[in-house]
Amino acid sequence: MTYDVIVVGGGPSGLMASIAAAEHGASVLLVDKGDKLGRKLGISGGGRCNVTNAKEIDELIQYIPGNGRFLYSALAHFSNKDIMRFFEDLGIRLKEEDRGRMFPVSDKAKTVVDALIGKVRKLGVEIRTNRPVETVLYKNGQVAGVKLKSGETLRSHAVILATGGKSVPQTGSTGDGYAWAEAGGHTITELFPTEVPITVQEPFIRNKELQGLSLRNITLSVWNPKGKKLVEHEGDMLFTHFGISGPAALRCSQFVVKAQKKFDTRLVKMTIDLFPEKSVEQLYQESLALAKNEAKKAAKNVLKPLLPERMIPLLLQLAGIKEDTTYDNIPKQPWLELAQLLKSFPLQANGTLSIEEAFVTGGGVHLKEIDPKTMMSKIADGLFFCGEIMDIHGYTGGYNITAAFTTGYTAGMSAAQRFTS
Repeated sequence: MTYDVIVVGGGPSGLMASIAAAEHGASVLLVDKGDKLGRKLGISGGGRCNVTNAKEIDELIQYIPGNGRFLYSALAHFSNKDIMRFFEDLGIRLKEEDRGRMFPVSDKAKTVVDALIGKVRKLGVEIRTNRPVETVLYKNGQVAGVKLKSGETLRSHAVILATGGKSVPQTGSTGDGYAWAEAGGHTITELFPTEVPITVQEPFIRNKELQGLSLRNITLSVWNPKGKKLVEHEGDMLFTHFGISGPAALRCSQFVVKAQKKFDTRLVKMTIDLFPEKSVEQLYQESLALAKNEAKKAAKNVLKPLLPERMIPLLLQLAGIKEDTTYDNIPKQPWLELAQLLKSFPLQANGTLSIEEAFVTGGGVHLKEIDPKTMMSKIADGLFFCGEIMDIHGYTGGYNITAAFTTGYTAGMSAAQRFTS
């Protein structure tokens, strides 16, 4: 069989690539190894599917710290505003939540997945599921099609690899596309986990003293061995049995991995600011006033209105203050150290969970080998890339899916234009 365009991978970028290619007049085959399309999309956004982010383009790019600038050309073709219009035109009403995150009003990812697959079918795209690809075929430096593991050969002079990274492998993202890209002459940069929980080796983590405790509106920072702050992120976080998780931790995770590599160190210092809006002096005076107002109460009880109760014994211990200390016996310097701990609670990160347990894969096909205007390979004519297989990664919050949709649309449109122009 011969097609104008073959898309390998039925995730968000592959579905969008199929739609764009078909809309631009190409005959399209979408082939996926799984039994259904859009599996990763179906669990995204906590099962609600955060379809994009409403931020202005320049700010949106800043939330894609892994080579986000590469996306400027793709976003010119198909921006986050275009993504919103696209779904509205499919009859999916969207709503904006905190930090610009856009969700379907239905709060169901299935609504989004079904609409995308419905659009693919309506455009006449041929869909083949349960069809794992063996390899991409090349001839004289040009794409010639794909060979399925069943032995069947499918011909095309345009193949779009939308196979994802190595994160969340249960959805089909097992890194298959990297070898096919390498076979075409491409470089794969080192893969690493991003948007992933961080492992911490403090005794209170190992002893599970804080397991399950959530902190709201904190600031989490990562530091290099010379004491320079590498990044800080504001938001919520969660203590776990192995370390920390939650939005702030996920956003900091890639910087822990990069610091370990860059500075050749196992341990990376992190700090939690429990009160980003207050100074050390304010916290010192506020906590002292609480103690004075209840002069006969023990410190561990005095601090309950100010702090998460489960953290109080640990904070007092780190500051060198006995739990039963009353106002008349408060030592000034340790109490000041307590206030400083509230602004800079230390953690020693020793890594992250694995790439398979991450939400997003860092690394991928080297971007210097891809034309940002078309998503076509500069090495193998007719080979296109979109989504997480490329060396692009953003924070959670609608940024990675925006990258998937915009690169998918650009790849599909560009591949089709080779045949229709």
